[in-house]
Amino acid sequence: QWRRILLERLDAVAAIYRVAASIAALRGAIGFRWYRALPMDASVVLPGGGVLAVVRQGATADRTGFAKRLWRLREGPDPGGVLLLAPDETRLRHARRLLATAPFPVLVALEREAVGAGPGRPVWRPARVRGALGLSEALAHAARGAALPREREPARATLPPDLDAATGPGTPGWLLPARLGPAGKRALNLIGDWPWIAPRDLAALLGCSRARASRLIVSLEALGLVARVPAAGGRLAATDRGLAMLARRDRTAVGLARSRWSPAPLDSGVAGGWREVRGRNSRQLLRHLDHTAAVHGFVASLAEQARAEDWQVVQLDPPRRASRYFRHGARVRSVHPDAFGVLRPDGEPWTFFLEWERRAVRPSTMATRLAPYLRYYASQRPTDDHGVRPALLVVLRDEVTADHFLRVARREMERVRVALPLWVSHEALIEDEGPFGGGWRAVDDHGGVAPGT
Repeated sequence: QWRRILLERLDAVAAIYRVAASIAALRGAIGFRWYRALPMDASVVLPGGGVLAVVRQGATADRTGFAKRLWRLREGPDPGGVLLLAPDETRLRHARRLLATAPFPVLVALEREAVGAGPGRPVWRPARVRGALGLSEALAHAARGAALPREREPARATLPPDLDAATGPGTPGWLLPARLGPAGKRALNLIGDWPWIAPRDLAALLGCSRARASRLIVSLEALGLVARVPAAGGRLAATDRGLAMLARRDRTAVGLARSRWSPAPLDSGVAGGWREVRGRNSRQLLRHLDHTAAVHGFVASLAEQARAEDWQVVQLDPPRRASRYFRHGARVRSVHPDAFGVLRPDGEPWTFFLEWERRAVRPSTMATRLAPYLRYYASQRPTDDHGVRPALLVVLRDEVTADHFLRVARREMERVRVALPLWVSHEALIEDEGPFGGGWRAVDDHGGVAPGT
């Protein structure tokens, strides 16, 4: 059973083993223990008795579920110190805020940096103070005496299954992470992030040719991880099997992932169409397929143009991870953009929210769409969440609507005395010039930077 569990989490296991190996290289022989259901993924016992809990936040872990996991970590037995691996800068900052008042030392790092960094590179950031430490300093700061956490062993023991199992759709789910290569996993991650994506947009996000993307899609289809859905015009979605693989890798609920994102048809007897899709979130994306496809096309074009300009594409988040929550007055508020991204031209990152707006045609509707962002940018949270104030890119249906939106935005910004780093364009201009073209207009000189400048 343990072999099956670790194979299902193979990518997470590899990252944590790399960190453990780096610790062993510095401190000598260490003790190590995996966990199935405790909040931490593993614990490391250092020579001399110091204990470190290792926690990994997976790419598909949602905000609420992971926050509950960290709450269990805080409220449970003393874990010693904590090393937390985050998938991106935004979620790293969120985890730091959640654990800033924890009664034990916490150090967080980006997973890609912690895995690839040498022991002296300062990638570990304390949750309570600014700064970054190398692994040796991090161990001195975080490791302390504590009882090694224990959990109940599985009640039923099973014989290890044969690793030379069937291939193709008959491959057991727990073997899929070992059968897929890095390119296939990246393609599956992107299809899972952007349901109903067209193959050409997938190729652009992967940064490869369409022929290469087609071969990857065929290999994923052969394993039953991805399907071309007729109701979506042959666009791609992760199957229930693919969603389960991603969920188990990141220690999230398989049933919840399927209830939200499954492209499987309902047994309702209804003729094909968006109503027949089982996943409630996938169903809504398919219902508004024109809007969904437009957002996919924008981020794909942005990725292509960024690479052509030698900008690094650091992060492109779908709507589910682009949302931000903040407190305004006595209430918790939120913004729900269509995408969020981080690009890096040379030094400082350039970040943005995208709103692809087709419904805002009346002044009242435009003001309603702007209100959450005015509240968000009136606070310190944009900088707290990202380190910089992200640009807000709004794409309207046509030039007339874009002009009208700019007038409404100017009026609302003056009314509440909040300057939005707002850039506005329209669909025809974006289609002609691309996101890096000169088709963006600002309300006034707000000090922001347009894409590609």
